[in-house]
Amino acid sequence: MNTPDATYRLQLHAQFGFSEVKALVPYLHELGITHIYASPIFKARPGSRHGYDVCDHQILNPELGDQAAYNGMMTSLKEYGMGWVQDIVPNHMAVSGENRMLVDVLENGEASRFFEFFDIDWDHPFESIKGRMIAPFLGAFYGKTLENGEITIGFDENGFHVRYYELRFPLRIDSYDDILTLGLKQLRSKLGRENPDYIKLLGVLYNIKNLAPRSEGLERYDQISFIKRMLHELKKGSKAISAFIDANLKYINGDTGQDGPERFDRLDALLGKQYFRLSFWKVAGEEINYRRFFSINELISLRVEYDEVFQHTHKFILEEVHAGRFSGLRIDHIDGLYDPTAYLKKLREEAPNAYIVVEKILIGQEPLPGFWPIQGTTGYDTLSLCQNLFVDRDNEATFDSIYAEFIEKKRSLASIAQRTKSGILRRHMAGDVDNLTRLVNSVSSRDRHAFDITQSALRQAISELLVQFPVYRTYISNDAARPADLNYIRSAIRLARRRNPDLRFEFDFLERFLLLEFDDRMSEDDKRQWIQFAMRFQQVTGPLMAKGMEDTAFYIYNRLVCLNEVGCEPTQFGIRPENFHEIIEQRRKVWPLSMNATATHDTKRGEDTRMRLCALSELADEWSESLHKFSRANARKRPQHADELMPDKNDEYFLYQTLLGSWPETRDEHYTARIAAYLTKAVREAKLHSGWINPDEEYENAYTTFASKILGEDEKSNFNKVFTPLHHKTAQLGALYSLAQTVLKVSLPGVPDFYQGSELWDLSLVDPDNRQPVDFTLRRKMLSGLKKEFSSKPLDLCESLLSHYEDGRIKLFTIWRTLMCRKAHPELFLEGNYTPLLFEGRHSVHAFGFVRQIETMTAIVLVPRLAAGLLKTEGLSLGDVFKDTDAITENLPHGEYEDVITGESITVEDRLHLDSALQHFPVALFLFVA
Repeated sequence: MNTPDATYRLQLHAQFGFSEVKALVPYLHELGITHIYASPIFKARPGSRHGYDVCDHQILNPELGDQAAYNGMMTSLKEYGMGWVQDIVPNHMAVSGENRMLVDVLENGEASRFFEFFDIDWDHPFESIKGRMIAPFLGAFYGKTLENGEITIGFDENGFHVRYYELRFPLRIDSYDDILTLGLKQLRSKLGRENPDYIKLLGVLYNIKNLAPRSEGLERYDQISFIKRMLHELKKGSKAISAFIDANLKYINGDTGQDGPERFDRLDALLGKQYFRLSFWKVAGEEINYRRFFSINELISLRVEYDEVFQHTHKFILEEVHAGRFSGLRIDHIDGLYDPTAYLKKLREEAPNAYIVVEKILIGQEPLPGFWPIQGTTGYDTLSLCQNLFVDRDNEATFDSIYAEFIEKKRSLASIAQRTKSGILRRHMAGDVDNLTRLVNSVSSRDRHAFDITQSALRQAISELLVQFPVYRTYISNDAARPADLNYIRSAIRLARRRNPDLRFEFDFLERFLLLEFDDRMSEDDKRQWIQFAMRFQQVTGPLMAKGMEDTAFYIYNRLVCLNEVGCEPTQFGIRPENFHEIIEQRRKVWPLSMNATATHDTKRGEDTRMRLCALSELADEWSESLHKFSRANARKRPQHADELMPDKNDEYFLYQTLLGSWPETRDEHYTARIAAYLTKAVREAKLHSGWINPDEEYENAYTTFASKILGEDEKSNFNKVFTPLHHKTAQLGALYSLAQTVLKVSLPGVPDFYQGSELWDLSLVDPDNRQPVDFTLRRKMLSGLKKEFSSKPLDLCESLLSHYEDGRIKLFTIWRTLMCRKAHPELFLEGNYTPLLFEGRHSVHAFGFVRQIETMTAIVLVPRLAAGLLKTEGLSLGDVFKDTDAITENLPHGEYEDVITGESITVEDRLHLDSALQHFPVALFLFVA
């Protein structure tokens, strides 16, 4: 297995493709990166900035470059001994005219060779979508859109199609007859029966009426190709046929010179015959007959559990794995799959030597399924652990009081989550709940113990159970289940019963269903339906948790927003060092090759933005005092509408934390625009004053104007007089903790992952802010300069970096030095033991560390934490702060250890004096090789 020592995440798109990656390879190699970890590179929707809207898994995205550019990039990687970890999307594809498989299905229905590929319920009980896929992409109600002339039929070399702005769907082949027979007699009279073009048109009509059935696949597709090619040739080569087709399209599209809605009747009738039903996009929340990625209508899910689908969508991926070009795979949205366990086992069979990690969010002490044949997760668990190490647990109650007092109400995350998850179910996932209800009802109607359960009660019980679910999903199947999964289901049932005692009987029935407690007399057909419900239910809990918690509640509960992060729990306010060590040691034993991430393309704040706010947790008194001064200074900037001041106190509280976390060294109009875009997204995600469906532009404008006025004030304003000193403290402490977090990420068990550009200070916010172009020229230049200075005067360089930490070079330097050590001794960090360090002395509570050991090698890691009272006014030097504080090292090899970061040596005996260990740099990685 080509296991990475360190990965670097790149977001590829049209402006940053294969050629740009190739040019970056030498720099990343020099930095110490061993594997590029890339966003999807397969053909995606045109203009995609992320690649997750895949249109064809078997073709490279042409916007990233051609085959030659791809080959050149891979050759460069090989020359530098680097690997490639590829992000893949097995769960869904784009609903797009570029998705040829979906186009084939919409054109041929059940006669399509891809008919079973997409997760569409063709037998839906609603007559309007029985045998058709609902297509909820219209901006208004269907009838209004139709009569506005926004939906039209067009024709090109690919045949007849429906057009709605950028949306393009094919007409089913047999409905071509409705267009081509209009005015056919007049055409015959005009051209004559023996006209060759007329005869060819009749040949086309004959083929349409006599299409081969699905069972004769090749012949059918040959006929379709003939029909389209002949029509296109006739349109190009015959003026009469071209005018005939144009006139028919004009008539069908309602351009008849007449007034009144009846002129669209033919178009309406033609659309009614298709394998799709165009509808208002809001309809999807209540009526949906295909599974989506979360609640995104434009992303349709695949049935990758079918071997034919797996083989087709993974063909190119596995070819690259077997050829050695893909060293590893990152599985996107593993929780969306029908049977994640079976999928991963199949993938492992096909790629036995690949490094495989999954995008998985674990809640609390939830274990990763031990029966998954993978190396681990993409690292959200490490992100949460490392961040909480720098949050002051002792100030939790104080922050509760500060938050409640400022917003003038008490808010608990639990109560918010109940409301937000219920709201998401009601507004965006009602159709999913209906589909689950029908699945259960089909079995309960034949079970005498459940015969009297009504569909209405069942729907209510399923909804409540989904809201109460404590984790993203469970993994119960016929073949496997975690013991924890049974507990999660029982816990959700217990909570649901408590809240809805009148549905106790329904919950009892659902519990048996979800735990697969079959009755011995149950038929095999009923068992299959029972299992199908359990599997489908598990696919719904994840999207609800993501949309209800991450994308809604996390924008409402703002006590300390750095905790409102993907993979984190806002209610966990810090972690004890001993608990940190316990969790890491367990991970080392079970998942030693899991990724260690501190930022991803999905995180809501950049890693250094968050560390500034972690520092705020230590400054409770200053935060409380500053808040009131902020509010008084800015009171007149808040406009009033009716009896409401805008923004409300909760959003104002959110803004001040956002500014503390993201405030750059130099403010400009670009920063103001970034903040405005971020605040707009935040209030829409919160769905209290605005939303994506019905934006309240008045509130949004008031909020962004309020922020702009604050940002536009000079340094002597009342706000800035209070903000500046508080910001200086959080920025200084945040920088210190960012360096500490960097060293932890590199040296903890697991594979360190770096998000693009984060080798300098990452003060970004949620996407698209964290997808801004990265200045790699600057980073190359900085790294080159650091190497030259370090080779001549390393201690002078360290002193300079500490004094000018604001420019970010100190973070780049720390990454480079620690990665060089890791790269030189990969076995120590990938396989070495993990032992907590113990500290004694005056400032022992402010020190944290551990030891990594394997055979003749020992590494000591030292970082400060909760150091608000220790730092000097300027710079990041700790100086003699740690005087009279020691690390206990009596059980370690004694002798000279190299300070990997500074290049100096230090003698380690029974005790390591921290004032000496951290004399030249505030974080340390010491290495001893016998």
